Amino acid sequence: MADEKPLVSLDVRERVATLTLDDPPANTYSHAMMQQLDAHVVALRFDRGVDVIVLRGAGEKFFCAGANVSMLAEADPHFKYMFCLYANETLLRLEQTPKLVIAAINGHCVGGGLEVALACDLRIARRGPAQFGLPEVALGVLPGTGGTQRLARLVGKSRAIELMATGAKFDVERARELGLVNAVLDGDDFPAAVQAYAAQFTAPAKAAWAVGHLKRAVQSGAEMPLEQGLALERELQAKLFASEDAREGMAAFLEKRAARFTSE
Repeated sequence: MADEKPLVSLDVRERVATLTLDDPPANTYSHAMMQQLDAHVVALRFDRGVDVIVLRGAGEKFFCAGANVSMLAEADPHFKYMFCLYANETLLRLEQTPKLVIAAINGHCVGGGLEVALACDLRIARRGPAQFGLPEVALGVLPGTGGTQRLARLVGKSRAIELMATGAKFDVERARELGLVNAVLDGDDFPAAVQAYAAQFTAPAKAAWAVGHLKRAVQSGAEMPLEQGLALERELQAKLFASEDAREGMAAFLEKRAARFTSE
């Protein structure tokens, strides 16, 4: 990766790691960008100094406009299939990483860009003119980086089919109404607002290890029958009961003081 153009940059501040998709003008993703994103995600899994991962786009106009269409137009069917497969694997690793992942949507979030955001646990957006949507049908294809699956799980099958079949684009308030966006923040200093939002999920104020495990319980358990999901929940809870954070949290509760968690 040392000789490759840095398409994904990393900045770590106060236990929050910000990954920035950076390929102007629209931060479209290529196979190289997905490789760099994947490498960062895997490395951050091991980083004990990071509790929360934030994903955003470079600049002020685009979060991500999806896959690079010029690249795909020139590729053969074999490459296109492998490109989609690897992108799916990358977003699955992001989704299954036992740390909270927040999409900070700082601009237009369409096509594969919205699919990337849907693989994050929470989505916050900057108030403004940004457009959302999955318009791939206009290209004669379907959303191929998880959109058909994650959107349906989030808004229901009928609404998801309608949004994708019409290729409709909509604004941030409609995205919030649909449940695609958890919060809309004012854009005067969006990066600072995002950092403050993410900080609420970090140690020492929050038991980030517990947040990561409850994320895993939801992300994996939602795809299981109830009995298996409950079994997963018990196993994750058993790990948490043995943690330093659980001991600290219960001691602080009994001693009527604020807990100071260490993500251990």
